[in-house]
Amino acid sequence: MSNKLNILVVDDDRRMAKTIVDILIVKGYAADFAYSGSEALEAIKNQSYNCILSDIKMPLMNGIEFYLKVKELQPEIPVLLMTAYTTNELVNQGIEEGAIGVVNKPLDINQLLFFFSALRKERTIVIIDDDKNFCQTIGDVLRNRSYSVTEISDIDHILDHIESDTQIIMLDLKLNGISGLDIIPQLKETYPDNQIVIVTGYREEMAETINKALELDAYACLYKPLQIDHLLKVLSDIYNQLLKQQLGVR
Repeated sequence: MSNKLNILVVDDDRRMAKTIVDILIVKGYAADFAYSGSEALEAIKNQSYNCILSDIKMPLMNGIEFYLKVKELQPEIPVLLMTAYTTNELVNQGIEEGAIGVVNKPLDINQLLFFFSALRKERTIVIIDDDKNFCQTIGDVLRNRSYSVTEISDIDHILDHIESDTQIIMLDLKLNGISGLDIIPQLKETYPDNQIVIVTGYREEMAETINKALELDAYACLYKPLQIDHLLKVLSDIYNQLLKQQLGVR
C-alpha cells in the first residue's frame, strides 16, 4: 500500500465534501470529492482509492445503496459511512452489510485522521502451499490489490518465515506429506491474532478435515481453483473486522 493514501469523499453537501478533502490534503493525503453516489461510482472506475468516506443520506442514491454498488465493483475498498442521525435504519443496514464503520456528524477530525492513519499499515498475508505456481499466481493478484504477500512453498520451517505483523494466513490443507490441520494449532498458538483461511482442491475427499479445521477456528475454507472475486471478498471481510477491532468504530 502506498504511504500516501488516496481517499474519495462522497457527500451531496458540497461545502462539507470540499472542506474534508482540503483537510485531508493538508494532512498529507490524496483526496477527491464526489457529490453523488453515481458520480462516485464513475470515479472509482477510473481511479484507484484506498478508502471511501460517504454520507448516508443523499438524494437519488443513498449511502447504503452506493456502498452495495462499491461492494460489487471493488469489495476490497474499505468504506466508512458518516451520518448526522445516530439511530437510523440505514445506519444499522450499513453496519450489517459490512461497512468498516459509521462516524457521526459533525465529524471529529482527529478521530477521522486516526482512522486513516491505521489504513496506512500494509495489509499483510502469508500463502502456505507446496505448489509454487499457485503461490506466485495468487500472490501476484493480491500484490496488485495492495497486499504485502509472503509465499511459503518450503514447508519444513513454516513458522520461521512468518513475520510478527502478518494479519492473514492462507493455508493449504494438503502439503507434501503434511496435513495442514496439524499446523493450525501451532499457528494459532504462535500468532493468536491472525486469521487463517484454509484452501483445498479436494472438497469431498477432505470434508472431514475441513470441518475439523473450521472447528479449530479457521475463518473460512476456499476451494481450488479459487474464484478471485470470492477470495477478495473473504480477505476484505477479515481486514475490515481487524480494522474495526483496532479502531473501536461501530
